[in-house]
Amino acid sequence: MLERAPMSFALALATISFLVAVIWGRPLINELKRRKIGKQIRIEGPDSHQVKTGTPTMGGILFLLPVFLITVVLNLANLLSGREWGKAILRLFNFAEGSPLIGKSILLPLLVLVSFGILGARDDLAGVRGQRRDGQGMLAKLKASLTALLALATAIGLYYFLDLHSVAIPGVKEKVNLGLVYIPIAAFIILGSSHAVNLTDGLDGLAGSTAAVAFAVYGIIAYLQGQYPLVSFCFAMVGAIFAFLWYNSHPAEMFMGDMGSLALGATLAVVALMTGQWLLLPIVGVIFVAEALSDILQVGYFRWTKWRTGQGKRIFKMAPLHHHFELLGWSETHVVQRFFLISILAGMLGIALALL
Repeated sequence: MLERAPMSFALALATISFLVAVIWGRPLINELKRRKIGKQIRIEGPDSHQVKTGTPTMGGILFLLPVFLITVVLNLANLLSGREWGKAILRLFNFAEGSPLIGKSILLPLLVLVSFGILGARDDLAGVRGQRRDGQGMLAKLKASLTALLALATAIGLYYFLDLHSVAIPGVKEKVNLGLVYIPIAAFIILGSSHAVNLTDGLDGLAGSTAAVAFAVYGIIAYLQGQYPLVSFCFAMVGAIFAFLWYNSHPAEMFMGDMGSLALGATLAVVALMTGQWLLLPIVGVIFVAEALSDILQVGYFRWTKWRTGQGKRIFKMAPLHHHFELLGWSETHVVQRFFLISILAGMLGIALALL
């Protein structure tokens, strides 16, 4: 019975997170419309996407805020269990003081979720209200620099505050200690993941559904390792993302914007790093990797062929990858559903490798 408690709590927390988030979704959409925080669609994008212009963006706050509040309240209750309100909250969940189901270890991923969310929100606002009204938001160099600084700061936090400096290799019992090399590697993973999820966020429900699968997978991996606070955090994320998908399914009533996508990508990377199974992240997040690689290959090949022949050529009809399949004739829902199925299969493979 005790062995089931951590997963039972995590699944219950996912449900609570979903309910808290989905209830305020409609008022949030109305408020975003009132403030005219609508998405600007790129002219060079597929023509079918032009009808989405003006759809409320910055919807990432729908899942960021509930996860933040739930996590903070539970940890404060655990920390201040000597007071009546703290005891009341712990009794509500049948917890004892110092419960192993919640803990300080998840404060770092929570901080990453908030910090990258704030950066993404600044980018979204620059796109809808700033001088650059092309939907691009902040200047690319400034955005990249700030993201890299946050990623580096997070990597340092993982190394010095959580004492993480190793990697788990499937089939090998002992983790490999990387020493200080861990910091730049972790920073690169966080930076890459945040941008990869950001690139994936181009179709209704695509980034949210694939991110939910990835968080669920790492929640299971954390459970197998006995990292119960991390299990709770992952499934709280899953529940809140499901609530966002309630309003983001095609045709979307709101978009997560960079506020959501940057935060999801960076936080997912941190969760993977905390389990030590970050070598599995390219498998679990195979859709994110494919989207990022397609964009890198498209730009690189175009520049190389233009330098060689004077006329740039393209590998894909359009990048990121989801646009390529749209232009091949796949409907938006077909692309999302098929990518979602691939992410589930990849997640199953990731769990299998983690068990080796």
